[in-house]
Amino acid sequence: MSLNDELLQQLGNSGLEQIAGLLGTDVSTAKQAVEAAAGTIVGGMAVNADRPEGAEALRSALDDHVTSDPFNSDVSSVTRDGQGILEHVLGEQGTQQATAGISQFAGINMGTIAKLLPLLAPMVMSLLANRATKQNMDAGAVAQDLNKETTDMSSGGLGDLLGAILGGSAGGGGGGLGDLLGGLLGGGSQQQSAPQQSAAPATEQRQPQSAPGGGGSNPDW
Repeated sequence: MSLNDELLQQLGNSGLEQIAGLLGTDVSTAKQAVEAAAGTIVGGMAVNADRPEGAEALRSALDDHVTSDPFNSDVSSVTRDGQGILEHVLGEQGTQQATAGISQFAGINMGTIAKLLPLLAPMVMSLLANRATKQNMDAGAVAQDLNKETTDMSSGGLGDLLGAILGGSAGGGGGGLGDLLGGLLGGGSQQQSAPQQSAAPATEQRQPQSAPGGGGSNPDW
């Protein structure tokens, strides 16, 4: 099961309905926006983990999120932590580009998408942390797992979706999403430091929490 599938499963219908309310749209459109946003976050993590130091930093950060519950936490704390994760994973410019692309694709204003991304980032981080712990993954294994996630997205409909969102041609050709994210993230080198934050609460109806982000040499995400 992919991280996107796990995310949708954890959210459930009530979670998607809540996100649809936040976005001011229907559940189907909300689901597409969630898949696109989460896919971008996962792809960004894969690009960062492509370098040994990036993979080590991410693996260290995951240890801090094993016990967090992003689906049942305070939204303001979740958003704070999510902003930190996005700074490490996409960088400021990459986050703005992703926000604009998802907004255009889904027909939802950028201000609303800007609220969605930091809510989802901690959730993705938590799901990956639990997977890494259960499967006893080291940094290299986490990097391989993320590469598989992006390959699967590139060969499926989500790859085409992300290609449209970010202005590239993911899906339709091997490695499209990886190339797309590489361009978006400046070859995977665009990482920025952010203050660490521990598990953040989300709303009663399963909302994302957060996780500290840690780029290159900083394990504290």
